[in-house]
This record gives sequence, structure tokens and C-alpha cells, in this order.
Amino acid sequence: MTGTRILQPGEPAPWFRQRSTSNPNYAFDTVGGRYVVLCFHHSAGDAAGREMLRIVEERRTLFDDDTVAFFGVSTDPADEKEQRLKPMLPGVRYFWDFDRKVSQLYGVSGLQGDRRVWMVMDPTLRIRAVFQSEGGAEWRKVADYLASLPPVAEHPGVPVHAPVLVLPNVFEPQFCERLIGLYETHGGRESGFMREVDGKTTRLFDNAHKRRSDFDIEDKTLQAELRMRIIRKVVPEISRIHNFKVTRMERYIVACYDSVTGGHFRPHRDNTSKGTAHRRFAVSINLNDAFEGGELYFPEYGQRSIKIPKGAAVVFSCALMHAVTPVTAGRRFAFLPFLYDDAAAAIREANNRYLARDVGQYHSNAAARPAADA
Repeated sequence: MTGTRILQPGEPAPWFRQRSTSNPNYAFDTVGGRYVVLCFHHSAGDAAGREMLRIVEERRTLFDDDTVAFFGVSTDPADEKEQRLKPMLPGVRYFWDFDRKVSQLYGVSGLQGDRRVWMVMDPTLRIRAVFQSEGGAEWRKVADYLASLPPVAEHPGVPVHAPVLVLPNVFEPQFCERLIGLYETHGGRESGFMREVDGKTTRLFDNAHKRRSDFDIEDKTLQAELRMRIIRKVVPEISRIHNFKVTRMERYIVACYDSVTGGHFRPHRDNTSKGTAHRRFAVSINLNDAFEGGELYFPEYGQRSIKIPKGAAVVFSCALMHAVTPVTAGRRFAFLPFLYDDAAAAIREANNRYLARDVGQYHSNAAARPAADA
């Protein structure tokens, strides 16, 4: 349980949103993929807090956002008002935790007052080390520890691989060509992405974050053909590996990442808003392979990217951070559904009230077929 004691190594770091020096609503779950330092200095207005922050002054080169990111956590409004703390990008940012939401979540603020602590997280956002300040130069121990960390892709002490399934021959070549033909005939539209805005799941567009066009497949016969292939070739593997019974499938699209527009999708998770919380597994099926770039990678498990053959599928948890590298030549076409179950369908329907006007409402079928369309 968080909030009553300081978190310990091996425990997952709680996710939160808090105002920061670089973002008015910073989503902490987005920082995975590198080592992360949370420095609960509480105030830069006293000697103890300033001593903790000397790690930034003396060892600035440690914090580059590629290997290590530093976040100071201030609970003193004077730090902002008097401009004591400023971001130094890349690598150094500060949270304005004046309501102590983050400090309480991590167990460093409570009945015993504010405790000054450094917490180091691994790239999957699990607590790796905790250093408590006693008012001295403990920051040197933290800096030496950070300098000794293994490469990001080997953070447990051995090379790691993202927990994904790669399944060949999900779509046959002729079926892939048929789907691409639909996009070529009808074209696509910018797809955007979902974010929580003022309590509503809202579709946003930001070309720096995502650039992709989608064609929506509305033909019921073709939807049934797509669904049957997922039922026969993907669902059994999810059941075998994850012991999860898929009964629902969301969306039928042919997606296109085009090198002309710099098609890409920056690191994200697929289930972080109320309107997407029901999603359990993402499926990415390549419809072609005549392109460069456009590879899938999972930052929490290193920068190694995956380019699967035409007709093959990558299946992974919607909670897993992932991204698509920019397409540098040609176009990448893909079929990209989400899978879930009846219990998640109930969650999806219950969350209709949290959807913005441009996000379609959902109504569950009482008698759901396996991998039935949502």
C-alpha cells in the first residue's frame, strides 16, 4: 500500500499526473524507457534541500533523458514563485507538488512529516534503489550509483526482451493486398490519439506525437473475415500464453504510415484514458514489407525494434509502452485491432459518460460471440 511508508526496491512506482516545470499536467507513466530519479528535496529554500540538488549541479552530464532522467519534487510554493528551480533540458525537470499528492503517494510525506529521499527507478518504472538524506552529501552516493548502472537494455543484469508474441501467417498475402487496395481506393484520414482532457476522453491531433492515416472498414462481410482470422490464429495463442479468454474486438482499420508525411507514433500506452481503459491486448499485423523505418519498439525494454514479415502479427498488452519509428521510405500498411473480454466490455459501456462528443458511444451485446465487434 502506498502513502503510509516509503516504497522499497522491487515495488512498482505509482503513476500520477502533476504540474511540472515543463508540462502543466505531466503524465509520469510516459517516462519509462530510461532510469528515472525522483528527488524529494521538498524545498530549494533551505540548506538540506539545496544540498540534495547539488547532484544536478555537480553531475549534470548524468542526466540526458536517454539513459537517466531527473525529477526534483518541490512542496514549497516559494520555489516556483521565486524561480529557484528551472528545467534544464534534456534530463532535468521539477514537479510542483504543493498539494503533496506525489509525496504522499510515495510515502515520503505523512504523519512523520516530509522525509527527504532519492528514489531511482528502472526503465519499467519499478523502484530500484532508495537513498535517504541525513542532511549531508549523500548525493555523491546517488551519483556514483547512477554512473555504475548497466545499459538500459540490460537493467536487470541480463539482456531483456519485451513480453510480446510474434505470430507468422495470420493474414495470407492475397488478403493483405486486398486490404491495402481498399486504402488505395478510398484513402484514409488522420487518426489522432486519445487523451484525458478535463475528465473526458478526447481525440487530439499532434503531428509531433503521431502521424498516421486510417481507413475504416465498414463492410460487415469483410469484418467477419477479419474477425475469423483473429479467432482462429491469434485468440488461441493469447489463451495459451496469457490464460485470457478474448471475446471482443475493437475497430477495423487499414492504417498507413507514410514516409512523405513522416509517419510515426511516439511512445505511448493504449489504455490510459477512461475511454480506452477496457483494452487488454493490441494486435499489429503488417500488410506489406516494402518500406524502411516504421518499426515497432518497446522503450521499457530497450531500443531494439521489430519489423515483422508481411501477414505476421505482434500481440502485446495495451499497458505496455510502445512506439513506431518514423517511416523513411515507402509506406507501412497495418491492421491494428484491440482485443478484450466481456468484463472489459462492461467497463467500456460504463465509461460512456466520460467520452467527448467526437468519441463514439459504446453499447455491449448481451450475447457476445468470440472476438465480436464492439
